[in-house]
Amino acid sequence: MVTIEELVPEDHLLRKIDQYIDFYFIPEKVRSFYSKNNGRPSLDPVVLFKMMFIGYIYGIRSERKLEQQIHEKDCPPFS
Repeated sequence: MVTIEELVPEDHLLRKIDQYIDFYFIPEKVRSFYSKNNGRPSLDPVVLFKMMFIGYIYGIRSERKLEQQIHEKDCPPFS
C-alpha cells in the first residue's frame, strides 16, 4: 500500500507550508457560517482553504481545474 508520505517528497513546497503555517485557526473563524444539523455535511473548512491556497500558489483560477489537478497529482491538500 502506498501512502501520501511516500508520494510527496520531504522538501516539497506544500510540506514546507504545512510545517510553518498553522491553519487550524480557520474553523473558529468560520464556525458561524456552518450548521451541524442542516443539510449535508460540509467540506472541512481547513481542507477547502488549503485547496484555494494551492490554487493561488500555482495560479489555478478554476476550482474545477484545481480539483482535477489535486486528484491527478494524487496529493490531497497538505495531507
